[in-house]
Amino acid sequence: MRNAIEFVVYGDYALFTDPLTKLGGEKMSYSVPTYQALKGIVESIYWKPSLIMVVDAVRVMKSIRMESKGIRPIEYGGGNTLANYTYLRDVCYQVRAHFEFNLNRPDMAYDRNENKHHNILKRSLNAGGRRDIFLGTRECQGYVEPCEFGEGVGFYDSYPEIPLGCMVHGFNYPDETGRNKLEVRLWNPVMKKGVIEFIRPEQCTLVRTIRDMEPKRFDEMNVESVDELLAELETF
Repeated sequence: MRNAIEFVVYGDYALFTDPLTKLGGEKMSYSVPTYQALKGIVESIYWKPSLIMVVDAVRVMKSIRMESKGIRPIEYGGGNTLANYTYLRDVCYQVRAHFEFNLNRPDMAYDRNENKHHNILKRSLNAGGRRDIFLGTRECQGYVEPCEFGEGVGFYDSYPEIPLGCMVHGFNYPDETGRNKLEVRLWNPVMKKGVIEFIRPEQCTLVRTIRDMEPKRFDEMNVESVDELLAELETF
């Protein structure tokens, strides 16, 4: 696929929070990563406002195991409280993704250099990402490496089909949709032989508005040129 990358992301713990479990102050992870969580990982590898990262598929490499921990989160009013968080334990995923230019940002049209963005994306992946990698939440550190999607043996390769129920797909931000609204998307994924093929954000039919939101403005004054980034990487 054009402008694509394939990588493996792994870590000791992951927490892809099911929002229904947050109402009482507890947190419980979905059994698999959401589209938005994987998109955040790709954007931690490399991101520019002129790009939209699209996640195509994820392959679950290890068995789904969970572990509960007693946590003392900080309360907004001060002090600490007690809560139980249920994490995924010892996770590993293969991810296939690609980028497209954000046509809802005409102010970033000058930065649409496909070849250079793809080269920087691949070099950033080889370096382990330009920013820290998190598996859902900040306390769950992750690590990324290039791979060939589908290589190796996955735990669920022999499972024909596993329905996963209704899950959060991701969020619609105004700079990506052209609408001055923050929206949440839901969908019903099915894992087939360990692989979840994601539908595109615009294909989600279950969309709910959260609140009004204005996109942030970018221009040459607050964005570093891709040519300067490429020259910087070539010095290493």
